[in-house]
Amino acid sequence: MTTALIYLVVMVLVAAVVFLIASVVFGRGEELPALPPGASPTRLPASGITADDVREVRFQLVLRGYKMSEVDWVLRRVSGELDELRAEVTELRERLAERESS
Repeated sequence: MTTALIYLVVMVLVAAVVFLIASVVFGRGEELPALPPGASPTRLPASGITADDVREVRFQLVLRGYKMSEVDWVLRRVSGELDELRAEVTELRERLAERESS
């Protein structure tokens, strides 16, 4: 009986030491806080999106692929930027045509 009790105490101590070492090495298992609803870790600059910005976009992976709300958000941002650039190009071409015709 005494041998079994000593064996049990030694096993508990060994398990506690292994747990403490693993906690120090791997951290305490804390998770990052959840993002607020509608928030996304996907980043793009506020304006002046470049091709490199688009190439560096990364999306969260979910069960069935990429998170759709993030992809939709990036597509809206890029399409808005393209619309602005095309409008600016059109305006500049019109100004150039006016100057050349004068």
